Amino acid sequence: MFLKSIKLSYFRNYIEEEIFFNSNKVIILGNNAQGKSNLLESIELLSTLKSHRTNRDQDLVYKDRIYSKITANVIRKFSDYNLEIMLPFKGKRELSINQEKLTRNLDFLGVVNTVLFSSLDIDLVRGSPECRRNWVDNLLTQLEPVYSYIIKQYNQVLKQRNALLKNFKKQGINSYQELSSSQELELKLWDDKLIENGCRVMRRRGRVLNKLEPFAKFWHNQISDKTEKLEIIYLPNICYQKDDIEEIHNNIKLQIEEKRNAEIAMSMTLVGPHRDEIDFIINDTTARNYGSQGQQRTLVLSLKLAELQLIEQVIGEPPLLLLDDVMAELDLKRQQQLLDSLGNRFQTFITTTHLNYFDNNLLEEAQIIEIKKGKKINN
Repeated sequence: MFLKSIKLSYFRNYIEEEIFFNSNKVIILGNNAQGKSNLLESIELLSTLKSHRTNRDQDLVYKDRIYSKITANVIRKFSDYNLEIMLPFKGKRELSINQEKLTRNLDFLGVVNTVLFSSLDIDLVRGSPECRRNWVDNLLTQLEPVYSYIIKQYNQVLKQRNALLKNFKKQGINSYQELSSSQELELKLWDDKLIENGCRVMRRRGRVLNKLEPFAKFWHNQISDKTEKLEIIYLPNICYQKDDIEEIHNNIKLQIEEKRNAEIAMSMTLVGPHRDEIDFIINDTTARNYGSQGQQRTLVLSLKLAELQLIEQVIGEPPLLLLDDVMAELDLKRQQQLLDSLGNRFQTFITTTHLNYFDNNLLEEAQIIEIKKGKKINN
């Protein structure tokens, strides 16, 4: 997979800029707040249709403009693609592949695969459970684009069910026994949808973490010089022994029945994968509570390298790697281990404020692009 070019129109602080890439190693150089991360963000959007920096399309549009646009040319093993995303300040996005407009976001996903490693990724370890759930959901979307629809459906069901529980509260209902037969029936309908969609989410999360763990263990072992043992433990909100639809369905149903009164009293859904946790264990100790800063960075680096391997294994070609302001976060040893492990298989985009983070061999083979105030000033 190779990103040949990208054109940004009124995107963030870019007015109109087209950049061509000619190397597997691309260093994006510039001072802070010049647009380096914005460029990587546009590549991330081509891959996931999401940004790790904002949930609002308005934030992606330059000043007083009514839209922004990302256009890119991508070379894959069996085909080339021209991709376009139009992001309006208000309204619905427009997506196209090879000048053909798409009606579903799902059809756009999977053309570009990326792994993003940013300075914010330390939150994977010490942040909230939501950070880890979002991480595994984004990975699943890369591997199985239909998952974007599955998780969206689950979140919609969750929102509707919570609205129903809040409505009960407004009516002065404080327990399940106070519901009318029609209210019981309505709640059961949303229970069934929650069970069905929740099962789909949980099974996929469990499977992908099982596939990722051996790769992460390998890299963690290498980077820690075999001094640390890593485990990734999926802690679903609903316990189950095996990846069996009937067992998971029954367990979710039982938990819902047990917590009916608590849910009505609290006006929120207490059962389901929106309350899942993922635990990273280093030498039998939870990393988020006891890991040193060095251990936590080693863990995140291992996870990112594992993502690269897993995506390459599943899709059959290497994804793009986006390194956003991470070289300064890693010590010299971890920097070298990262770069050595990549070789030339992955087209890698690295943002930096200084070139002295890199050795001469990398600087000689890399394409260096300097960005200033949203403009490329050399190539």
